[in-house]
Amino acid sequence: MKKDFVSSRRALLLASLGLVATGASGCRSIYSRYMPSDYSSYRVDRQYRRKTVAYDGYEQPGTIVVNTYERYLYHVEGGGQATRYGVAVGEEGLTLKGEASVGRKAEWPSWTPTASMIRRKPHLAQYAGGVEGGPNNPLGAAALYLYRGGQDTLFRLHGTNEPWSIGRAVSNGCVRLTNDDIVHLYSRTPVGAKVVII
Repeated sequence: MKKDFVSSRRALLLASLGLVATGASGCRSIYSRYMPSDYSSYRVDRQYRRKTVAYDGYEQPGTIVVNTYERYLYHVEGGGQATRYGVAVGEEGLTLKGEASVGRKAEWPSWTPTASMIRRKPHLAQYAGGVEGGPNNPLGAAALYLYRGGQDTLFRLHGTNEPWSIGRAVSNGCVRLTNDDIVHLYSRTPVGAKVVII
């Protein structure tokens, strides 16, 4: 009897973990390439870990608000609440400001440094041919591509393989989240979602 109870509990636990990993919008393909070491939120300062918070802004539910000064991204839920994520932002002068929209989404995206990145950091020239998507790619598990007027701004909301950078101004302008946070945000954000960066 005790053995059956333990087996049943184990089966229930594994099933529930599968549901969490899959997510409401079906992120199974993102998680299928995950390795345990990519679950990196535990390596982030507690103040920057994902949580539900009170939110009194005027944005509609589904809007993403990035506060580069606070180093937080808010996914507006409505009802006076938002999901808050800790982020890393661009170095001074390199961050996109104002409104944009999610023009496209990608799981385990490839990455190619822009010409301006290579000018600022010449060592990036070695990646000019692009880097294939995967756990070692700087864009991490997923990316939301920011557009204005139908044009790619070259700025992204994306994962990172450097979770210790969360809470800092260190990037080339994009907004970084931990891999597990970008997967969570990705599953809740459709193409066309409004993004406000302040």
